[in-house]
Amino acid sequence: MKAAVFIDGGHLRVLVRQAGHRYDPDCIEAVAHACVAEDETLLRILYYDCAPYQGNPKLPVSGKRTQFQGSDEWLKVLAAKSLFAVRLGTLKFRGFEPKRTPIASATLSDEDFKPRFEQKGVDMRIGLDIASYADDRSIDKIILVTGDTDCLPAMKRARTAGLQVVLVQFPKQRFAKELLWHSDFQRPVVWPRQNPQETHG
Repeated sequence: MKAAVFIDGGHLRVLVRQAGHRYDPDCIEAVAHACVAEDETLLRILYYDCAPYQGNPKLPVSGKRTQFQGSDEWLKVLAAKSLFAVRLGTLKFRGFEPKRTPIASATLSDEDFKPRFEQKGVDMRIGLDIASYADDRSIDKIILVTGDTDCLPAMKRARTAGLQVVLVQFPKQRFAKELLWHSDFQRPVVWPRQNPQETHG
């Protein structure tokens, strides 16, 4: 059966780091291939994420400017890998929020706050691509790496079109029951072996 892997990068990043692994293009590639069964033919890997935010907002207490200038070079490296297609949304800066709540009554400093970002357009792109594959029937199976219920309409659309939907489950991961209801299979996947020098948490 022909299959495509759809990866919600924000979701995968959290799980990989919680497991103590380094999140980079090689890790993403290894995880993607680990999600495919031996009797499946991999057509494409679609990866959805946002480039790092770049800007210089004011800090919440001092009012001084701070600079965010993360590199997107790793996304270009990933896009150059075999079978990969990278789809980018936009990362919006939504201000600063307290690192701990409730806020202590002591005098606050900039160090008591952390930036808050919001991904925009990622779920929409996943949904559009799944719908496109459902329409042209170039694959038989969708292998989905996500924990976001925003994908439910796309999952329903794929199943209605006759595609099978596989929901990938990594160690210790739990799903909203709605995701289980609207998938055909739940596939346990263990983390691929990492480099010996990698530090595990």
